[in-house]
Amino acid sequence: MSLANEQTKEATQALIDEVLEAYPEKSRKRRAKHIGIQKAEAKDCDVKSNVKSIPGVMTIRGCAYAGSKGVVWGPIKDMIHISHGPVGCGYYSWSGRRNYYIGVTGVDSWGTMHFTSDFQEKDIVFGGDKKLAKVIDEINDLFPLVNGISIQSECPIGLIGDDIEAVARNKSAEIGKPIIPVRCEGFRGVSQSLGHHIANDTIRDWVFEKSEPRAELETTPYDVTIIGDYNIGGDAWSSRILLEEIGLRVIAQWSGDGTLAELENTPKAKVNLIHCYRSMNYIARHMEEKFNIPWMEYNFFGPSQIAESLRKIAALFDDKIQANAEAVIAKYQPLIDGIIAKYKPRLNGKKVMLYVGGLRPRHVVDAYHDLGMEVTGTGYEFAHNDDYQRTTHYTKEGTLIYDDVTAYEFEKFVEKLDPDLVASGIKEKYVFQKMGKPFRQMHSWDYSGPYHGYDGFAIFARDMDMAINNPVWNLTKAPWA
Repeated sequence: MSLANEQTKEATQALIDEVLEAYPEKSRKRRAKHIGIQKAEAKDCDVKSNVKSIPGVMTIRGCAYAGSKGVVWGPIKDMIHISHGPVGCGYYSWSGRRNYYIGVTGVDSWGTMHFTSDFQEKDIVFGGDKKLAKVIDEINDLFPLVNGISIQSECPIGLIGDDIEAVARNKSAEIGKPIIPVRCEGFRGVSQSLGHHIANDTIRDWVFEKSEPRAELETTPYDVTIIGDYNIGGDAWSSRILLEEIGLRVIAQWSGDGTLAELENTPKAKVNLIHCYRSMNYIARHMEEKFNIPWMEYNFFGPSQIAESLRKIAALFDDKIQANAEAVIAKYQPLIDGIIAKYKPRLNGKKVMLYVGGLRPRHVVDAYHDLGMEVTGTGYEFAHNDDYQRTTHYTKEGTLIYDDVTAYEFEKFVEKLDPDLVASGIKEKYVFQKMGKPFRQMHSWDYSGPYHGYDGFAIFARDMDMAINNPVWNLTKAPWA
């Protein structure tokens, strides 16, 4: 049965029942709570989320360490972030995401340099506090211009009870620089989401509470921050351009291309603008409560959402900013008209299925709609219930919604719904390409980007067209097809 041309609520429910039938009864009942259907005019979503994955079932989630090191702290460019533990967590110890930054590596920026304490068996037995202190000394000797250090704990640190907070306090006093201990051991929580929360809490406790701003900042009525944008492929720069064009001043940008000084200056903002709600809403809520700074989630994917977000942001300021916003929207309209005229005829009616972390399963939906495409299924790797509530107004009735979808489920859903494009992560990419499905990697834009902003929409449209209409798909066939 293919649902490619008849995605009604009833047909989608039949598909869900068919796919879940492969599980034992207990697993089937558990997974049924995590898969649902978008109902007409629904303001609530009954998909269950933020619970542990079923042991033995392949999940695409990351861990708390990945959430802290790979997302929140890692992109801060003028600090060194120690992966404290065995080198086995090698991806985040030796490599990183495409968090673009401006600077000279090893002088004022360390975004592409990675540091690990490389725990060995003797460190597990005797403890690693002395080794950590030595690593910090070596970093300070080798890179005296570094502005701060964070300690990103891997699993063994919490298991053996090392006191990284004491090391951080002592060494910070000794070298005169902030040292931030982050208890983000991978076993904590159910996914990388808790790592985001823990990282936010360390910013609150070790930066806002303990650090003195290194430079006095003269404030203006138009000071804003960009929070939760990791500058994948230059996204934060695209967002910043638009905010500055409407007359706002961005005083801090986290954490892509961000600095420790910007973290320290954030409480002086008039408004905090959050791109990735899931990873940074905790610190925004804290600043609202403690410093009385309002915050707003914005979406700069696709012209419809860009215009809506610019207007909502401008409404928080005076008439001048609101007039500027309208002028900027009008300025870019000819560009948008040209992009849509070029690509919509090639993409209109094409169907896409999404499965990503963070905000993209909802934020990119209208960017596809702007090109005439239809999103038939979407879901998150590590969402909470409020993420799904925020998804309902983007998706139409009958859309398949899935949380922490298993590899088996996702393959079956794609097989039955038969989308023209799958947009997900690197772990899924080659599976679906082998199935003969066009694919775009939506964690880091398949080494393209940016996708934010008006210029980014041009790149987004080109990339979707390039994936779907590539003639290679007429020349290849899955061996089992």
